Amino acid sequence: MTDLKIDWQIKAFSQLSVGELYDILQARSDVFVVEQNCIYSDIDGVDKSKNCYQLFGYHGDELVGTCRLMAPGLAYENYSAIGRVLIMEDYRGKRLAAPMMRAAIDAVKQYWPEVECKISAQQHLENFYQSLGFQTVTKMYLEDDIPHIGMILN
Repeated sequence: MTDLKIDWQIKAFSQLSVGELYDILQARSDVFVVEQNCIYSDIDGVDKSKNCYQLFGYHGDELVGTCRLMAPGLAYENYSAIGRVLIMEDYRGKRLAAPMMRAAIDAVKQYWPEVECKISAQQHLENFYQSLGFQTVTKMYLEDDIPHIGMILN
């Protein structure tokens, strides 16, 4: 299963099928709310912005991973952003996060080439994001009681 070829897709909110939207929202709830035990409202209005896109991929009919791509002003005033990054539990350890993030990086550079990209990364993933070209720009801070760091794409 380590050689899975996933066709990563990018769609605006209005282009998502009802099934795709359901799968993405369910995955985010399963991972960020239940698995990470963070009580927060994931449905924050950002996804339906005309300047926000969902990147996601399936293996058969199973969602493998997803993240959202945001224009400047949605997450950070002067930066584009990648957020809500996840790989589903059954697909972790299969080397799928890097290809998904490379597709996300390519997309934000294409959509918003005039600005840098910033992420709020869980601190334990710092080396992973550094391997993709992100540089740590903040000290550790807590977000939903989970250690995070701010990182900017070089």
